[in-house]
Amino acid sequence: MYRNKWMSVREDDIVFADGTTGMYGVVEKPDFALVIPHDEVGRFCLVEQYRYPVRRRAWEFPQGSWSGSSTGTPEELALTELREETGLRAATLRHLGRLNPEYGLCNHAFDAYLATGISGGSPSREVSEQDMVQQWFHEAEFVEMIRRGAIVDAPSVAAYLLFLMDRGDVNGPRR
Repeated sequence: MYRNKWMSVREDDIVFADGTTGMYGVVEKPDFALVIPHDEVGRFCLVEQYRYPVRRRAWEFPQGSWSGSSTGTPEELALTELREETGLRAATLRHLGRLNPEYGLCNHAFDAYLATGISGGSPSREVSEQDMVQQWFHEAEFVEMIRRGAIVDAPSVAAYLLFLMDRGDVNGPRR
């Protein structure tokens, strides 16, 4: 139905559970990686940029997909996005999980990583990221930013839950 270099949309003829037929529109996008840069004093590095579809600036963890003909592993993508968007390098990268952020309309997934052993450098941002800024936030500030709507990126919030689970702060329901 539609295609550009970032996404495509297709329409599938489907049969529902009761036998009736219908159509389902699916947005196809490449998978992406999201990185939680976490330093030795417990801060997170976030990036803020203008997101055209929602007409606002918001904070999020560094994230992105391969552009053009570039390819590689999800781990390589995570390290590339971290370096391009923030200039940071990570001594250690740990996979926290894989999620489908919009599985009711889009086929893509993302891998979330925790980056530690952080060292600095200069970002190498794409043209669309030239207005991006970055800043370190303590965890309490990060949580407050979610509460007040400064962080509205669902993958960033979901990745934070994976981080909490990895750290052992979320164990599920008590019995």
